[in-house]
Amino acid sequence: MQRIRVLVVDDHRIFAESLAAALAAEQDVDVAAAGSATAALRHLERGVADGRRFDVLLVDADLGAPLPPPPGAAQALSAALPAPRGNGNGDGPAAVPGPGFVDGPPAALDPARGVPLVARVRSEHPNVRSVVLAERDDARHAAAALQAGAGGWVAKDSSLSRLLQVIRGVLRNETHLSPALLTGVLKELTATRKHRTESERLVESLTPREREVLRCMVAGLGRKAVAERLYLSPHTVRTHMQNVLGKLGVHSTLAAVALARKAGVGPAELEPAAAR
Repeated sequence: MQRIRVLVVDDHRIFAESLAAALAAEQDVDVAAAGSATAALRHLERGVADGRRFDVLLVDADLGAPLPPPPGAAQALSAALPAPRGNGNGDGPAAVPGPGFVDGPPAALDPARGVPLVARVRSEHPNVRSVVLAERDDARHAAAALQAGAGGWVAKDSSLSRLLQVIRGVLRNETHLSPALLTGVLKELTATRKHRTESERLVESLTPREREVLRCMVAGLGRKAVAERLYLSPHTVRTHMQNVLGKLGVHSTLAAVALARKAGVGPAELEPAAAR
């Protein structure tokens, strides 16, 4: 029998342990529980090291634990677009014999909620399917979860049979949403694509040097740091920054960075740049 390894991530201990216990009663399901994003990432990494990879992540939409920065990264991963993923079914024994809860409730809430964890897992563990568990229907956040790589947005009060249907469905690359959410999510995804297209058009109007400056701005570099990186004078960098703001139709660096991210512009690498 091919077994499914499930990781429940929720900072409400009673809910997480109850759900894990219910899933563990299924003959083909091995389950563990984590109380924070940090604990979840440790579980996933341990599973890889032990050759017992998880197949499905069930993550609370309102997860309170802040996401730790990726190894070697200067900032946390932002919402990512879905990417093709391979089959992640595993058939090894469970790393945890029964539902185990690691890390208690966090001290502070993360306003970004559970979606950043979905994006991080999609990036670092692309074979793991993610399903977001939510207390309410929210088309905007459901659309963000799908863009981050989730395979479904499911109500927390769904029946166990419904949840098992979703778990098995996402392993077949299915996407699961409630009928009530479908129209709203499609509208959100369409609007997001429209805004992204307009942002891309504006970014394309920049010169190659201005795009370099914009990527430095996205990386959080100030004028002096940009000047040193690109071997330009601070005055020249100031001129480039003013041109970038003008062409993008914004009035601040923060607005320029937000527009750049919508257009898919990533930050400049923070290693010293080669001479141009």
